[in-house]
Amino acid sequence: MVVLEDVGVRRFTTGQVILDGIEWTVGSGEHWALLGPNGAGKTTLLRLLGAMMHPTSGTVAVLGHRLGRVDVRELRAHIGHVSTAQRVPEDLPAHTVVLTGATGTVQPLWRKYDRAAREQAHALLAELGCKELADRPWRVCSGGQRARILIARALMPEPSLLLLDEPFNALDLPSREDLIDALRRLAAGRPGLTTITVTHHLEELPPTTTHALLLREGRVHARGTADETLTSALMTSCFGRPVAVTRQDGRWAARSAQL
Repeated sequence: MVVLEDVGVRRFTTGQVILDGIEWTVGSGEHWALLGPNGAGKTTLLRLLGAMMHPTSGTVAVLGHRLGRVDVRELRAHIGHVSTAQRVPEDLPAHTVVLTGATGTVQPLWRKYDRAAREQAHALLAELGCKELADRPWRVCSGGQRARILIARALMPEPSLLLLDEPFNALDLPSREDLIDALRRLAAGRPGLTTITVTHHLEELPPTTTHALLLREGRVHARGTADETLTSALMTSCFGRPVAVTRQDGRWAARSAQL
């Protein structure tokens, strides 16, 4: 699904190194967590995977297509990208927001949506546990509801790769748990779907998380299966302070290990 070889990204204006020597392979059906301190390069890495930018050096291949040798507009149609910064007109109902995922537009293109597309949008809302929101305007949806609606929107083109950029940002506990449950159901119901989730908190990871990559100062600090990577020792060395990691009932938690 994703292959990065010796990937580097530098800011042309200042020469600042944002990513350096990134080696990473993501397989079909895997569910990755992407973690690291602020400024580690997580968002830049996700932009590369979403074909939103090109590396300064090295090679990036997404869904079998190497960046620089493919029409990125066509490639993006096969990648679902969810960000809380997504612009959505306040008056659109949730069902219409999901429909716009079929055309990749902010405003709906009504002539492009046939009956099958409309039914698919309803089915996706149901799959994400929010079918009752179909007619609710975006402006009155909660943060957790918006996150699930945006995931439904990203799934409209039936992507095989779903990128989630801090989808839990500013969610309260019930909303966080609703979203975690929705992601767990997605993983169980769509075995071919690959997901990569940027988060700051281990508590936000669903139990279906299979792998993790830790970034520190633009370099891969650790990567591998979730059990191998989400450990107290590796989290401590990545974040630069003592961190104690525990796991219970398939869920992770992290706290300061300082006395």
